[in-house]
Amino acid sequence: MKREALDGGRNPVLYHQTVPSFSMPEWAVAAGYDGVILDLQHGELGLEAACGILRSIPRDNAYAYARVGSPDPAPVLRLLDSGARGIVAPTVESRSQTEALVAATKYPPTGNRSLGPSRPALYPGDSYTEAGNRAVSAVAQIETRAGVEHAEEIVATPGLDSVYIGPADLAVSYGLPGRGDWDEGPVREAISHIREVTRAHGVTLGIYSGRPEYAAGLFADGLVDYVGLGIDLVLLNRVFGDTIAGLGPARSARSTT
Repeated sequence: MKREALDGGRNPVLYHQTVPSFSMPEWAVAAGYDGVILDLQHGELGLEAACGILRSIPRDNAYAYARVGSPDPAPVLRLLDSGARGIVAPTVESRSQTEALVAATKYPPTGNRSLGPSRPALYPGDSYTEAGNRAVSAVAQIETRAGVEHAEEIVATPGLDSVYIGPADLAVSYGLPGRGDWDEGPVREAISHIREVTRAHGVTLGIYSGRPEYAAGLFADGLVDYVGLGIDLVLLNRVFGDTIAGLGPARSARSTT
């Protein structure tokens, strides 16, 4: 996510989508979310479905992101040509991995993205390539201890726009339980450290959270610029559970007459 996307003063909130639904982004935005991270790393979402969903999202939505399994230029190119405004690469631990992400995401001279527009006027402007590089964000996901230790070289990579923290995997890499809502300990310290590094280099910082109150605390403390709040299947599971639990004992009641 680019620094310019925060000029409105509001912290953007996205969600992770793992199923091939065209309706879900529309419902999420109607509910107040700003955008989506289509998750091709986990879940049921494949490349063809993700490209179709991206084409269905209004092109003026700057928060139509996709997380890939790796910065392989072939799927990244398809996603970008379909309208993705950000590519998230997981488990980035080095400058070379970050450079590969930037190369796949940005047009020359910043990167090596091939010029083959498949949507009309996707990036309006005098220079299509310059406009494309302004519109699209390269996002490195730091989610391991090694990534934290190499945060400086990752964040200093030319062309990188943002860092996205995966707190549960980060916790596991420190030998802790795989949860994301850490208020103290090495994960919280890592968040603070990455915040300092990203601020020094003018790079934005986001994080995944499953709890709105935890995300609100991070915003209040100035530790992150945006969040990925919730995963579609987890949110559905919560609604399913609450709804069926609402029947209470009435579900098993028997007539005594």
